Amino acid sequence: MISLNDYLYSGDTVLKILLRYSDDLKKEAIGKGNPIDLAHSNFLAQIIELLEHTDFLTSQSQRIKEFYLYMTKKYPFLAFTFKGRIKSLIRAEEKFNAYILEYIYERYRETGIFPDDAEIKNNLNCFRDLIAYRIVISLPLCHVSEGESQEEQELRYLYEIADVLPSFLEERGFSPEMSGHPELTCSGALSANNHCYYRDYITSPRPSGYRSLHITFYDNPARCYTELQLRTKDMDDFAEIGEANHFGYEKRQEEHRSKRDIILPGECRAFDEAYERLRLLRELDLSAVSVNMFKAINNQLINDGCGLFRGRQILPFEHLSRFQFDP
Repeated sequence: MISLNDYLYSGDTVLKILLRYSDDLKKEAIGKGNPIDLAHSNFLAQIIELLEHTDFLTSQSQRIKEFYLYMTKKYPFLAFTFKGRIKSLIRAEEKFNAYILEYIYERYRETGIFPDDAEIKNNLNCFRDLIAYRIVISLPLCHVSEGESQEEQELRYLYEIADVLPSFLEERGFSPEMSGHPELTCSGALSANNHCYYRDYITSPRPSGYRSLHITFYDNPARCYTELQLRTKDMDDFAEIGEANHFGYEKRQEEHRSKRDIILPGECRAFDEAYERLRLLRELDLSAVSVNMFKAINNQLINDGCGLFRGRQILPFEHLSRFQFDP
């Protein structure tokens, strides 16, 4: 079995690692008749496309920037940032294998039957956040109306912005996708027409306390999916440096993905291979990794200049309220 770990000590660039890993995975998949690994190779090819052909990213970020410009005119009193990233290689690899594990585990737990390869491959189509953007807003205290809290006003503006976003981007070549999470309650502050598009983790927070609005678009000119997240600054702080921070989230995900109490080794090849690839990544000592433009002192002190571990920012915009320094 080939794993990403086999390629992380060569000193190559992330792109070269991707090309070698994807090509070797494809050859082995064809030789062994393994359709899951073939789908895995095709998934890696999507990331390769993102890194090799960046013209569409320029086009995409410019079209999304139009919404940023709309907000600067519509909400001059708000401070906000737009951030974009391509999911890092290690995070993408972890998530791909985690989808396989979780789908097989839940299916077997519910029915006692393992899904076939075609069903597993079909479930992998839900991976739609290789590219993601985040809008974070903040209302300066000098603009908080008397009798209303800062949080209440920020939420009102956030949902107002979220309500405009789908139609605004649809005019610029993006098609909003159905959320696929009908179990999540959506705020009444969103128009009924937009409930089907948003995953409202503000009204229905995750167990960690994480809150945010998520929406996925298909970018028709670029022929790829893009996720947008909308948050207030307090929500973003909680997600980045609070209890819902990414390292804590990944730790909880690791614990969830480690379950194999009801599936013994040798019972399901797809489960075994995904489980092993995740195990190897969890035990990876980043300080021993040799990838060009990447350096780690340990698994916490990391300078990722290549998108191996933490991803790369592709759209940094910041609008500071013109009034934020008013007395």
